[in-house]
Amino acid sequence: MAIWRGFAVDLGASNGRTVIGEYDGKRLFLYEITRFQNNPVGLGETLYWDFLHLFSEIQNGLVKASSEGLIPSTIGVDTWGVDFGLIDEYGELVANPRHYRNPQHGSVLDEVFARVPAKSLYEQTGIQILQINTVFQLMYLCLHQPELLERSRHLLLFPDLINYFLTGEMASEFTNATTTQLFNPRLGTWAYDMIDKLGLPKDLFLPVVQPLRTLGSVRKKLVPKTAAGRIDVVNVGEHDTASAVLAVPHETDDFVYISSGTWSLVGVLSNEPIITDLTRKHNFTNEGGVGGVYRLLKNVMGLWLLQEVRRMFLRSGVNCDFSSLMQAAEEAPALKALFDPDAADFLAPDDMIAAIQDYCRRTDQPVPESPGEISRAVLESLALKYRWVIERLEEITGKSLPFIHIVGGGVQNTVLCQWTADATNRIVIAGPVEATVIGNLCAQLIVSNELSSISEIPTLVDRSFEKKVYRPTSQREGWDEAYERFVRLLEMHNSFQLDSELSNSTHDT
Repeated sequence: MAIWRGFAVDLGASNGRTVIGEYDGKRLFLYEITRFQNNPVGLGETLYWDFLHLFSEIQNGLVKASSEGLIPSTIGVDTWGVDFGLIDEYGELVANPRHYRNPQHGSVLDEVFARVPAKSLYEQTGIQILQINTVFQLMYLCLHQPELLERSRHLLLFPDLINYFLTGEMASEFTNATTTQLFNPRLGTWAYDMIDKLGLPKDLFLPVVQPLRTLGSVRKKLVPKTAAGRIDVVNVGEHDTASAVLAVPHETDDFVYISSGTWSLVGVLSNEPIITDLTRKHNFTNEGGVGGVYRLLKNVMGLWLLQEVRRMFLRSGVNCDFSSLMQAAEEAPALKALFDPDAADFLAPDDMIAAIQDYCRRTDQPVPESPGEISRAVLESLALKYRWVIERLEEITGKSLPFIHIVGGGVQNTVLCQWTADATNRIVIAGPVEATVIGNLCAQLIVSNELSSISEIPTLVDRSFEKKVYRPTSQREGWDEAYERFVRLLEMHNSFQLDSELSNSTHDT
């Protein structure tokens, strides 16, 4: 049987890579071609993505793969959600895409809620209200840089933007479109009435297409000289979590997934969006999945917390890698200092260590000082937040969820995987590490008729890649008491949020 090859572009918030996948009819094999940094660039008070650098790196990966004789028949691109580029009437990029962590986006929440109350915004979109969402980014431009929108004809979310410059074809892929808080999942299209009330230009939004389709072929000038013929660009699950979840090697449906990386996406699959008072109360989100399903989930601040902690230690002259931080965390006293990973304190602080210490001081807890103590606080707090989210998912769905599938880069953090099993008192199945790339390639396999349906993917993944099982240990003593303390911290935080909302009557009126 001939070997099939696909080319996966996987861009995360801190780095990107290009990967060739080979399928021999039984197993899928991965060959990393290039890996590169994704460093945002600050200009003045604004943080931007370096789109030109990223697109150049994608071209470099394609050239390198072809020069090594690994010529793909298809390409798929996945990235994070919410961020976008604007295209003018000449088909050119209006400005470099803004970064979702720009703090200015939070300044327009009240203006959005004055036009569309928070309750209505959630009920129409099913998306948790976060200041990083596209709706708030667009409102910021509408109020403060209207000239950019006036020059724009089309809005393309980040993977669609890459696909456009690869092929010349424009589309809004479903899984990423749903992250914007501008898509109505009940209607299956953009929430045009709401967009109109917000005063945003409706013509920016292209028709939404489902994944598992061919968008077009790579422009001839971009095809390496060593490649022959046509290379098709496929609409995969373009939101990286949608691709990662597609690669979960599950045997039953009673599982929770955690796509663990810069962010932790904790959720379940549903055939329909679940938009209720309970999901709104707990700020759960309904994002699109591959095959028309929805991913009911909650965004939890992920290993970015640990990345920032390490960056602060390095800046202060403490030489530490992640393995040494994990060893130090295991040796530090257990369950002393806890914090809500999703508190606003940790979204974009100048100094993550100081932010954690200030939170602990403010909540009358022991203040962690050493690298081990701070790293342990991060990992234990993440594990406990996972437990809280999973218990809410059981409450919302009415289902028992005894299994946790962790996929993504966080699989390599064995300490967090074990503490998640202990904190939740559930079985954790960790792997594959490269779930996002695998899901991306599996979508390409279906479009290429190498796989007949999504139902074949779990078996293929299980046959091709390793996974590890973690069970709650006898050392989980103390986790239940710590969880009670943790929940009190969340209630304190939520009470503060509620007081803030009540102070502005426009939010839900």
